[in-house]
Amino acid sequence: MQARIAVLGGDGVGPEVTAEAVKTLGAVADRFGHGFEFRSGSVGGRAMDELGSPLPDETMEIVLGSDAVLLGAVGGPKWDDPAAESRPEDGVLGLRKALGLFANLRPVKVYPQLIHSSPLRPERLKGVDFIIIRELTGGLYFGEPKRRWNTCEGRRAVDTLEYTEQEIERVVRVGFELAGVRGKRLHSLDKMNVMQTSRLWREVASEVAEEYPEVELVHMLADNAAMQIVTNPDVFDVIVTENTFGDILSDEAAVIGGSMGMLPSASLTSVPSMGSGLRRGGKPALYEPIHGSAPDIAGQGVANPVASILSAAMLLRWSLGLQREADAVEDAVEGVLAEGYRTRDIASPGEEALGTREMGDLIASRLG
Repeated sequence: MQARIAVLGGDGVGPEVTAEAVKTLGAVADRFGHGFEFRSGSVGGRAMDELGSPLPDETMEIVLGSDAVLLGAVGGPKWDDPAAESRPEDGVLGLRKALGLFANLRPVKVYPQLIHSSPLRPERLKGVDFIIIRELTGGLYFGEPKRRWNTCEGRRAVDTLEYTEQEIERVVRVGFELAGVRGKRLHSLDKMNVMQTSRLWREVASEVAEEYPEVELVHMLADNAAMQIVTNPDVFDVIVTENTFGDILSDEAAVIGGSMGMLPSASLTSVPSMGSGLRRGGKPALYEPIHGSAPDIAGQGVANPVASILSAAMLLRWSLGLQREADAVEDAVEGVLAEGYRTRDIASPGEEALGTREMGDLIASRLG
C-alpha cells in the first residue's frame, strides 16, 4: 500500500514522541512492503511564532493532501496569556472543525505488566479494557456566544453549551457500532438532572438504541461515571459522551493505567467496518496521544513515546485498514513491556528507565 501521512509534531515533547511513531511506521512499511510518505507541518505555539498562526495555510494544505494525520501535542507556558486573541490549542480545534472530526476514540487499557504502576488497587484493574468516545466538534468548546467583557460590576464571561439532534445522533451511533463488535454494552453519559442539552442527549440515545437491540444501553450521570471509573472500571466497555465530559473523564481514565503516556486516541469522521479503512481521498482522520506537551520535560529525551506509537497503530487500523500491521505494533509494545523495559513515568522506584528514543528503538526493532 502507498499512503501519505501528515506529521504535525507541535510543541513541547510532541516532536520527540511523534518521531518515534514515525520510526515505528517506517519499520512497519519495511516489514510488510508498504510505501509511507511522511510530510511535516507546523501547528500550535511553534507555528504561531514562526508563521503567525496556530494552523497555517501551509499546514492545512499538507493535511488535506494526506491519507491520515499524526499529531504530537500543542501549547505551553510561553503562550499562556489569558488575554491573547489566539492560542496554540486553536490549531487543534481548527483541525477538528475543518476536517469534521466529530468522534474521538480513546482506548483505556490496563496492561498486566503495569498494574502496579496504577494508583488503584490491583484487584480493581484486572481485565479493564474500554473505549471512551468523546463528541469533538460541538458543545462548550465551539458554542456561540463565547466572549468575556467588563461591566460596571466587574468582569464577566460566557460560554455556550449547544447540541443539535443530528450532532448527538451521529456520535451515539458510533458508540453503538463499536459496542456491537465488542462487549455489546454502551454507557451514555450526561447530566440530564440539571441540563437541557443532556435531556436531549438522553432522548436521542434512547431513540437510536431501538436500531441496535443487541446492544445494552446504560444511561449514567457523568459525575457517577467519574466515580465508577476509579472504583469499578471493569463495568465499562464503550462509553459515549459530549465534548467537555469526554475531555475530563478520559484524562481521569488515563491515570488508572499508570500514565497518560500510555494512551492513544483517534479523531474520526466515521467508524468504518473493521478491515475496510476510511475512504482515502476524502478528509483524513487525526491520531494523537492524549497527553499534553509536557514542557517541563521537553528536550530531555525522557518522554514516553508509547501513546504516540499506539496512535500510529490506530492510524494503521482505522485509516488504512491494515489490521495485521496494527496488531503487530500493539504486540511489539506489549512485548517490550513484558520484557521489563520502562520509561520514567511507568518505572518503579529504583528501576532503570529508558529514554524516548531508546524505547522507540526497542519497539521498532521488534517489527524488523
